[in-house]
Amino acid sequence: MSEHVLRRPIRGLTDWEGAHLFLELVRRSSFRATADHLGISVNTLRARIDDFEKSLKVKLVTRHVDGVRVTAEGERILELVAEMEKTSFELVRACEPAQKTMSGEVRLSITEGLGAVWVGNRLVDFQRRYPELMVDVHATMQSSDVLRLETDLAVQLTRPTAKDLKVVKLGRMHFHFFAAQSYIDRHGLPKSMADFGKHRLVIQTDSDENARRVYDKYFPGLPPEKFIAQRSNVSSVHYWAVARGAGVGMLPTYIYAYDTPLVPFDMPIRYQTDIWMTYHESAGQIPRVRALADWLVEAFSPRLYPWFRDEYIPPSELRKKYRGPSLGNPLDIAAGEPAPRTPTERKKPKR
Repeated sequence: MSEHVLRRPIRGLTDWEGAHLFLELVRRSSFRATADHLGISVNTLRARIDDFEKSLKVKLVTRHVDGVRVTAEGERILELVAEMEKTSFELVRACEPAQKTMSGEVRLSITEGLGAVWVGNRLVDFQRRYPELMVDVHATMQSSDVLRLETDLAVQLTRPTAKDLKVVKLGRMHFHFFAAQSYIDRHGLPKSMADFGKHRLVIQTDSDENARRVYDKYFPGLPPEKFIAQRSNVSSVHYWAVARGAGVGMLPTYIYAYDTPLVPFDMPIRYQTDIWMTYHESAGQIPRVRALADWLVEAFSPRLYPWFRDEYIPPSELRKKYRGPSLGNPLDIAAGEPAPRTPTERKKPKR
């Protein structure tokens, strides 16, 4: 073998942006959706994908009426590009300064309901502990991608399955039927499942498919046109509809631990969902992320807050089991009233 062959450099990838565009295209299965997400024109995206395919000398995707499909050759390239992206995120995390003082920004993604009613008004406790930290809260109905650095920490209602994630169960949320006293004064309360057809229902759902599945399970045979008074996709709108007497609706049982005007009533329908906190293992080594993670564990402590225990506790018994200070009224909190004190701020009661 000649010396010239031995010294010939190995050809590496130079079109890093093309690799990223290919990855985004596969994730969204559409040139139009990908272009809109990235803020570029469809023609520009198509040209860049064509250039990337030419640089690799392989066809990566084929175009169809319903979107794009990855070729067999593209599947292998896709796997490698995804690993490249993961490594690039690891590089960013490695550059995070391991500061001894708590300063900078930490990002928290949380479901809209828990963010607005439970966590949002308690974050003042965390920020009093670490006044130099800025907390960026993103309340959303969709789970954020911790692996792709969309957030540092995520609190969600579906358990993540991706590798390299630290997953912590914070507690369990139980749901029960409630109605406003104003609604009860006008319509009374249903005493049986058959009685439900005479009432108005308020529901929350994140998709038409989920709404239909839940409705068919619990209310088969009841025409939704005459039964459902309001449907919304966010918890705050759902809560206000029930609180203002639009109809009966399911809410988390912890809502009754507040000084709320809502009235719970016994029905054989209830369900529960676990609350999960997740973050990348390497992000957990960053002091400010670790501090917020520890605070969230405390904020959802089933020992302090019985409504987050695994076992179901009827709403009427929650106030007896809770030993902390008044949580206030979520209506007042939404209107800007001061938040209640959190466990770490409590003063010992006088004896």
